[in-house]
Amino acid sequence: MYLSSVQAGFPSPAEEYMDRPLDLHEHLVRHKSATFFLRASGQSMINAGIFDGDLLVVDRIIPATHNKVVIAELDGELTVKRLVRRNGRVLLAPENPDYPEIDITEDEYVHIWGVVTYVIHKL
Repeated sequence: MYLSSVQAGFPSPAEEYMDRPLDLHEHLVRHKSATFFLRASGQSMINAGIFDGDLLVVDRIIPATHNKVVIAELDGELTVKRLVRRNGRVLLAPENPDYPEIDITEDEYVHIWGVVTYVIHKL
């Protein structure tokens, strides 16, 4: 890993800034024993920057509070959605207007697996 940031304008020599090998876990995983990775599938979260095939970093320790992007188990299936509390209701909200919100206020069979902390995708 290099110590300096990269210029988005003119290039600069980087060899003298070499620090140590990059360990992505050091940067992406806060709670090692409570973090897992999975792949996103579908188009419902594209406006949150989550695309089909992206790798999601999920932390089970972070509280699933209002506006967090979460992994939820709903009817035996996993989904990634934004957790929203609105007017006394709890919703799993997509980030694509072509998909409906899912009201989970009284659903006994919803389990929040964790909070998405990072998204990794190809350019």
